[in-house]
Amino acid sequence: MTVPRPRTWRRLIAMTTATLTASAGALIATTAPAAAFVPKTPPLTTPWTNQVSTTNPLPEYPRPQLTRPDWQSLNGIWQFAGASNINTPPVNTTLGEEVLVPYPIESALSGIMRHENYMYYRRTFTVPAGWSGRNVNLNFGAVDWQSKVWVNGTLLGTHEGGYDKFSYDVTSALRSGANEVIVGVYDPTDGQDIPVGKQRTNRGGIWYTPSSGIWQTVWLEPTNPARITRLDTTPNVSAGALDLVVQAANASGQAVTAQVLTGGTVVGTATGTVGASLRIPVPNAHLWTPDDPFLYDLRVTLASGDVVGGYFGMRSLGKAMLGGTLRPTLNGKFVFQLGTLDQGYWPDGLYTAPTDAALRFDLEQQKSLGFNMVRKHIKVENDRWFYHADRLGLMVWQDMPALASGREPSAAGRTRYEKELKEMIDEHKGITSIVQWVPFNEGWGEYDAGRIADLVKSWDATRLVNHNSGSNCCDSDPDPGNGDVIDDHMYVGPGITRPPTATRIAVNGEYGGLGLRVPNHEWPTAGKFAYEWLPDTNALTNRYVQITGKLADLISTNGLSGSVYTEPTDVEEELNGFFTYDRQIQKMNFAAVRAVHQRVLGAATGTTLPTGRLASLRVTTPGFTDRYLRHSGGAAVTSVIGAGSSTGDKQDATFWVRPGLSNSACYSFESRNFPGQYLRHRGYRVYREASNGGTFNADATFCARPGLSGGGTSLESANLAGYYLRHRNAEVWMDQNTGGSFTNDATWTVSNPLWRSGADLAVGQNRSFRVTTAGYDNRYLRHRDSLARTDVISASSALADRQDATFTVRAGLADSTCYTFESVNFPGRYLRHANYRVQTATNDNTTTFAQDATFCAQPGLGGGSGNVSLESYNYVGYHWRHYGEAVYIATNGGGNAWDNPGSYAADATWNNAAPLG
Repeated sequence: MTVPRPRTWRRLIAMTTATLTASAGALIATTAPAAAFVPKTPPLTTPWTNQVSTTNPLPEYPRPQLTRPDWQSLNGIWQFAGASNINTPPVNTTLGEEVLVPYPIESALSGIMRHENYMYYRRTFTVPAGWSGRNVNLNFGAVDWQSKVWVNGTLLGTHEGGYDKFSYDVTSALRSGANEVIVGVYDPTDGQDIPVGKQRTNRGGIWYTPSSGIWQTVWLEPTNPARITRLDTTPNVSAGALDLVVQAANASGQAVTAQVLTGGTVVGTATGTVGASLRIPVPNAHLWTPDDPFLYDLRVTLASGDVVGGYFGMRSLGKAMLGGTLRPTLNGKFVFQLGTLDQGYWPDGLYTAPTDAALRFDLEQQKSLGFNMVRKHIKVENDRWFYHADRLGLMVWQDMPALASGREPSAAGRTRYEKELKEMIDEHKGITSIVQWVPFNEGWGEYDAGRIADLVKSWDATRLVNHNSGSNCCDSDPDPGNGDVIDDHMYVGPGITRPPTATRIAVNGEYGGLGLRVPNHEWPTAGKFAYEWLPDTNALTNRYVQITGKLADLISTNGLSGSVYTEPTDVEEELNGFFTYDRQIQKMNFAAVRAVHQRVLGAATGTTLPTGRLASLRVTTPGFTDRYLRHSGGAAVTSVIGAGSSTGDKQDATFWVRPGLSNSACYSFESRNFPGQYLRHRGYRVYREASNGGTFNADATFCARPGLSGGGTSLESANLAGYYLRHRNAEVWMDQNTGGSFTNDATWTVSNPLWRSGADLAVGQNRSFRVTTAGYDNRYLRHRDSLARTDVISASSALADRQDATFTVRAGLADSTCYTFESVNFPGRYLRHANYRVQTATNDNTTTFAQDATFCAQPGLGGGSGNVSLESYNYVGYHWRHYGEAVYIATNGGGNAWDNPGSYAADATWNNAAPLG
């Protein structure tokens, strides 16, 4: 990775004010002597730690959505003191410590590096002479949690809320020369019912160090008495316009003019009044997408003279039934939302990135890895973070910082929560990249979830509302069914437990959490945490590629519309990142990560199908979505097939997806129950046939295209350009677009197979399963003391040993197209997996047991006649595998010792043998 060249603190202290000025109009305020400030050493150093200026930290203009040319940063060294309350400001009193603003006091960069419930900040500033005659506003990006502000001993106000910006007009309190500003802060963290996110006074595990006090830029700006305070922008793609509401102070009813620009050229103008909606034409709008994040400029002028700049992207958000599945839409199209769980923590600055380059780095790296979305996890970032997301083309799920978990919120806590929730939404309505609001996470501090979801929707109807990410787990209340999203968390996953409905899309809001230890790059505390540990970079990469690759199947077969991987970087004890917490080490092979992401996004567009796996093709035409493509007497037709259909019907509608016979970039569909026979077109009609030479391979090859109806997959003939696999009157043909229902008829959902086993076992028969690994093929799977293992067993072995190695094949408890194996000498006990170990247990009639005890028979991974591999029903890609005599469900190259790739295919292949007992 490319990182800034380190510079020393001493050199930065000596740098001149002029050198550190960030942009035209930015001024450096008078401050205490920098030489007195001594930074603390952080537990881990990022590439930007030593780039932090002590005279002008974070010098960039802090508000990209509402710009004015003149401003003065108050970031830098302030005096500091802990306190017992914030009711007695230390006016004209020198405080005993110095703190570097705007880094939270618990951070090393602040120079304090401890928590205080009560604290005071103090400094002086001088208003530039050029601002004479204008009002002066004192702006705070964020202060956690309650603050009081005094200028020259005058109390300007009290603010509550750790994540929203606020301002005071300080004009009347100013005097000539030096002015004193004091900020008192009270931050109980999780000691009171306030939105706190992941901050905890007793930190550890998934809970992190608090970030108290001033943690975003503090600055002054001169304005007219009547001034614009916010631009609420809503792109209206269907109208070819931007809808804008200008919020202003001291300007009620005043006229306003708004201009849309691109490249400095005005392309649209509208006039209206403050507080009322006006529509600015944006002709031939260039739409914003993750692949093309185009932004327009905005200039707004009050009649009385205030002028501000801003920006926006033209894009539409919604949800639509596409390919028979409800999907989120961006500009009317389904875009799978592939993202990370971005916590926004830094080992040197905690809540505050050391520099803007560091802040940008995290997003740039996620974008370069192929992600198109970020879930900002129960934290609200500064305005520049959102600007970078807008500019880079990363969609954002914005979480509301949670109330403390594990307790019912008080009435006061609920009032605070809803006030801060409203502030978060109001302040970010103009952020192009935000596509979803997430009020709750895993039920932490959850209450009235249905009402809250409806409330959020009433505040902003343009975005989707996810009432509770992870509503299937943890502290969550029962799902009220409100909002636009069903969001399951599944570790390691990925997966979802609930399908989409007619009103709510389905997403996997957290999965993964794969861990790798990297000595000398870890937070120096005990209790390291991950959901699954991997031994090295290669194993971590392989495991990530394996689990993330499953998203491709979930998109088409389960209706999955978005996923969130935990997480972009390690955070304190959590070691789940692509990067170490210090951003110094890449923990995976990033090229392999990008490649699997491209495959997943390809599956979402319908252009990538799961080769080497069974699938069924479901009709997407409205009113016919219970029909599947199947072969009957050799001809392809569509039929209604459901859970109660016959074995023959289900198997006829199940196909192996193979690389295309004439073009490996396309696909061929081999009959599950007629091996060697494929779907092919002949005379434009589609049949199931064996190869007869000639054009067969080309006739049996279909190229996956984005679904013509806007979702799913359309299959174009490899040798008849413009002809697509299409059903009409229950028959299946290759047709050109004839209008009418063609686009729906020629769009298919590549779904979970109606028959999940690719190999057959005889239900009701007793069978034994012999090892096929060379040198061990005299061993059989057997149970001993309830645990599955392999032992050498022959016809001369004791009867008890032979019976332990014999099982009755039953229809799968969870799915009758798979199998369950009952012990012959302990009737009622079945092979099941628990903590990966295969063992026998009595059926407790739970769903979990049924799934753990169901295995789908597939052709042997190691080949061979009469051989099978037994794949876990609920851990797809995991098979029975013997390892060190024990038997596990294992996956090739996973995170456990028994997932070792050496001899995996042979170890996971068993001979379906005559019963020993």
